[in-house]
Amino acid sequence: MKPIIAITAGDTNGVGYEVIIKALLNGYMFEIMRPVVYGNAAVAKHHLQTLDEDHRNVTWNMIDSPEQAKDSRLNLITCYTDNLPVEFGKNTPDSNKAAKASLDRACADLKAGKVQAIVTAPINKEALNGGHTEYLESLFEPIDPKLATNGSLMMLCSGNLRVALVCNHVPLADIPAQITEERILTKMTLLNNALKRDFGMDKPRIAVLALNPHAGDAGLLGKEEQEIILPAINKAKEQGIWAFGPYAADGFFGSEHYRHFDAVLAMYHDQGLIPFKTLDMSGVNFTAGLKIIRTSPDHGTGYDIAGKNMADESSMRNALFMAVDVLRQRELYDDLTANPLPFIERADGEGKPRREFIDFKTTTGGNRFERPAEPKENE
Repeated sequence: MKPIIAITAGDTNGVGYEVIIKALLNGYMFEIMRPVVYGNAAVAKHHLQTLDEDHRNVTWNMIDSPEQAKDSRLNLITCYTDNLPVEFGKNTPDSNKAAKASLDRACADLKAGKVQAIVTAPINKEALNGGHTEYLESLFEPIDPKLATNGSLMMLCSGNLRVALVCNHVPLADIPAQITEERILTKMTLLNNALKRDFGMDKPRIAVLALNPHAGDAGLLGKEEQEIILPAINKAKEQGIWAFGPYAADGFFGSEHYRHFDAVLAMYHDQGLIPFKTLDMSGVNFTAGLKIIRTSPDHGTGYDIAGKNMADESSMRNALFMAVDVLRQRELYDDLTANPLPFIERADGEGKPRREFIDFKTTTGGNRFERPAEPKENE
């Protein structure tokens, strides 16, 4: 059965409805999902009038619950009944109220298991007193409770380029205080787990960026690299995570060194997202570390082009595809790891521990489990 994907309409005065409609009318969408838009029919109709003829003649299937969603239809649940004015390009109390109502209803259905994933259209952060990531983090349980103290993980994805953040929406002046060994190690662990479970990688390679210019220049430009970041990387390696760095951010992206890694962990928002969005503005924002699946386009409300039929739906389309991809990959991973082959720890002649699979016939051990050699730092 096709998964039901919840899509929040976002800011009523932005480009949310436009990119949703354009993305869903892609011929492949209805083959892989049953989309349910959480918004308002009157507002949706207003947005339709701004689109070209190919996208204007849309008939919504009005439903009260996701269970009523039909295949090959644009299903819509009305989340607010107030007659909200559409004022393109403006942040208003009404648009913030509508955005939050849409998100809250979709999250309630996600908690109840009525939808399998959520894709969020852009909002103004005033609607939630912060961003989507932080809001969802407060509503849903982490996959690993041991890592909950540092929340979820904000991750931008485009093809083989994946950039995750140690600090999300944090004022620049507050960032140094949040760069701790514990926080970096937690974010690396969340990233490593997500790459395995959500992206199907067996042994992902993670590049860790420095905080200071030139990676601190041996302490001349800052000591965080030597005293905080490098110790966190070493601890991650001890836990079996292939982490490397810290790399100076400018040279790392300028030399395209990121192509040698499966993901990059940046210290703060602009350090990671400026190069990411310079390389590709059609990426996807993925919230890792939570039990639910949430994706979003990597752009904002687009107030400057709202209502002008100028918004590019590529990022929203990619977010929809990725939600389904991650859902399938998680199911596959969980199925494959549900009953792992047990192992015992033995000691060889020199007293070093060695993992061996149990042979239930002889209980003397089977094939030796060996880790592949770790790549060199300069690879």
